[in-house]
Amino acid sequence: MKIEQATTNDAAEILALQKLAYVSEAEIYDDFSIQPLTQTLDNLVRELATHTTFKAVQEGRIVGSVRTLLDGGTCYVGKLIVHPEAQNQGIGSALMRHLEAFYPDAARFELFTGHKSLRNLHLYTKLGYREFKRVQVNDKVSLVYMEKHNQKGNP
Repeated sequence: MKIEQATTNDAAEILALQKLAYVSEAEIYDDFSIQPLTQTLDNLVRELATHTTFKAVQEGRIVGSVRTLLDGGTCYVGKLIVHPEAQNQGIGSALMRHLEAFYPDAARFELFTGHKSLRNLHLYTKLGYREFKRVQVNDKVSLVYMEKHNQKGNP
C-alpha cells in the first residue's frame, strides 16, 4: 500500500469510495441524507482545492482516503474512509499516522464522528484521541468531537 496526496484527478474515485464507505454510517443512524452520501463531484473538487487530501492506493486503486485542513495550529481531520472490503487491515490507522506526520508543527488534531459509530470511536481512541465535547445534531445523532495534542507541535 502507498499513501500519497490526492489530486482533483482522483475526485471521482474518492467520491465513489466515500459513498460506498458511508453506507454503513447511514445504516447506523437510519439516515441516508448525510452529507458524505449527498456530496456532489463539483463540491468535492472544490473541497480538494482547499483541503489536503491523502489517498491509500493498493494494486492501482484507491482503498482509503482522509481530508485535512490546517487552521491556526489545529489540523482538522475529516472523512476518513476505507473500502468496506479493505477494513480492519490497518489502512485507516496508516492514513491517520501519515497525516499526523505530515503536520509536525500542528499543536493539535481534531475530528468528529457520530456517537453510535463505535468502530470509529474505538479506532480514534486507540490512536490517542480523546473526546472533548458532544453536540446534539438532532434526536438521532450526537457528534463526538475528539482531539489529540501533538507532542512535537507548537504549544
